[in-house]
Amino acid sequence: MSFAIIETGGKQYKVSASKILEIEKLNVKVGETIKFDNVLLLNDDKITEVGNPKVEGATVEAKLLDNVKDRTVLVFHKRRRKHSRKKNGHRQRHSKIQITKILAKGGKVIGEAKIVEKKKTVKDKKILKKEAKR
Repeated sequence: MSFAIIETGGKQYKVSASKILEIEKLNVKVGETIKFDNVLLLNDDKITEVGNPKVEGATVEAKLLDNVKDRTVLVFHKRRRKHSRKKNGHRQRHSKIQITKILAKGGKVIGEAKIVEKKKTVKDKKILKKEAKR
């Protein structure tokens, strides 16, 4: 099974074709294709190529599925004996992506995936029925 290690948002991720993962938020519209040029390692079934610091000519393509928010992290400050408290919350933004292609030097395809369409929920079906009636 082929895979690659990419760096984005200051973090490194091990990715393979058709893998869905959450990364730091990207300023891209939903459904667009993203190219990651900062590939640190490529592993085909036969050959492993380690970059110095990155593999030249290698890219990983992904499709942006959705921009989501993480769960709430509470930030609580208290100064004892001063009757001073402050409570804040923070929700980190993430981008949910699906890896579509892993390309080596010269555009050779190492791994390719089929794109999964977003499943329609009950709410979406009700909205479509209402629009059809109008």
